[in-house]
Amino acid sequence: MSGAAAMDGTAFGRLDREGRLVSADAALADLNARAGGVTGGALAIPQIAALARLAQRLGIHVSRSVIAADGERDLELRVQAEPDSDGVSLAVGGWVGRDASPPASGARAMRDHDFQRAAADWLWETDQALRLTSLSPDAVAAIGAIEPFVGQPLTGLFRFVESGDGGLPILNALAEHRRFEDQAAVVRVEGGLTVTLTGVPLIDGNGRFAGFRGTAEMREEAPAAPPPSADENIGVPDAFGRQLDRALREPLDKIVAGAHSIEAQLDGPIRTDYAEYAGDIARAGQHLLALIDDLVDLQAVERDDFVAEVQALDLADVARSAAGLLSVRASEKRIKIDMPADDETLPALGDYKRVLQILVNLVGNAVRYAPEESQVWIRCEGEGDLAAVVVADQGRGIAPEDQPRMFEKFERLSASEPGTGLGLYIARHLARAMGGDIDVDSAPGQGARFVLTLPAGS
Repeated sequence: MSGAAAMDGTAFGRLDREGRLVSADAALADLNARAGGVTGGALAIPQIAALARLAQRLGIHVSRSVIAADGERDLELRVQAEPDSDGVSLAVGGWVGRDASPPASGARAMRDHDFQRAAADWLWETDQALRLTSLSPDAVAAIGAIEPFVGQPLTGLFRFVESGDGGLPILNALAEHRRFEDQAAVVRVEGGLTVTLTGVPLIDGNGRFAGFRGTAEMREEAPAAPPPSADENIGVPDAFGRQLDRALREPLDKIVAGAHSIEAQLDGPIRTDYAEYAGDIARAGQHLLALIDDLVDLQAVERDDFVAEVQALDLADVARSAAGLLSVRASEKRIKIDMPADDETLPALGDYKRVLQILVNLVGNAVRYAPEESQVWIRCEGEGDLAAVVVADQGRGIAPEDQPRMFEKFERLSASEPGTGLGLYIARHLARAMGGDIDVDSAPGQGARFVLTLPAGS
């Protein structure tokens, strides 16, 4: 492999305020050259360039481990970026070379040069939280300035469009950490450019999911658009949701990310109580972000003209996707989620995204209230002209007199419980808008059993 990959020690470099590599030790300069860059030009190593931009934008020291492609192999690097008034100083250590890791699903990992041989118009890459870490220079022609999108959620650049069966390929791929193809999307810039996205999972040196690397290919025809979403419907009242997102989401995202970095002590050891404070800040920020999501959804479902799209879907497949999205949270409590088998199907009628939202809420609640080392069951059943998903846990259960008010707005059974008291209210409203319902069967000490019903499909 290339010489830099076997080196020990740290290579230093310097970027000016425009991201140009103005000086670099030999190892860093050589890696930049192999990525297509030159000293004096823009840094061509996307993972390092993204961290430098992040440090410069936030005005803080950033230290992260990254994996960068180097020919046919990968390099594990430890990057430190220190911003100042004239640019960013870089210190790049590690330089451990290895074969590119395959995704957890066993599919072959695709590297940058594989994408470049494909019919791609531009490239993109995200971290494990689906925040954009890089966009190739080719994207400028399609979206204009790249910088505003780097560091933002992938959904800040793309509005994903359902496939013919009502699914979102990227969502299923995220749940299983596998490759996806043919994800139609609308670019959120003036003109509504449409693209087809392909992506493969990135796996870090410890075998953990580290994000996606993918391509965007221009489409000649726009994909069929779904009904307007919660923040895209008509009318002045929707301005509330958009303003709420603009005013609060970006700063909260930065607060949560910064607090998590401090809690993980990525920049070096700190006092234990300070790390715990940072964790409290991160959790409080995540609570506020969840509140924003709930308020935007509440505004949508309470509109007189709110209509949920109804189309054919596989309720068992949606249930598996919901379980996959919550598998990490469940594993933290050593809870097993017993989900429908891969070959199990249950035809139903509903809006795929909304049904997934409901099931993520129900399964998430089950995981939250179930004791450690217990089990959550997800079962699919046909009931005449209805299709049902049952989510059951081994938690403390719910008294009969409390069950009706669980579905009321801003209602929580205990002031000490987390959440906004909107999740089940919104979930039942969505289910009824699709011709279904949500019911609960529980008793103290006997766990809870929530049942989502939808019209059966053919």
